[in-house]
Amino acid sequence: MRLLKKTEEYRVDSEIEAKEAMEKFRSEAAEKGYILGSCGYTYKEKKAKGEIIDEAFLIKCVKIYGTVWDNI
Repeated sequence: MRLLKKTEEYRVDSEIEAKEAMEKFRSEAAEKGYILGSCGYTYKEKKAKGEIIDEAFLIKCVKIYGTVWDNI
């Protein structure tokens, strides 16, 4: 059995932190043996009674380790 693809999600507190994390995933891809299929972030707000009470950035990253037909 082989791992082919993994989707990971992370929460960070700022847009700068999100961009730095995405750059880290890109730079370590070859070192850790995966191809970055997609990577992006979205801004999330938590509201109560119309007021923003919390905010975060959600990073979603798809790491591809191989395909069905790759030789072992």
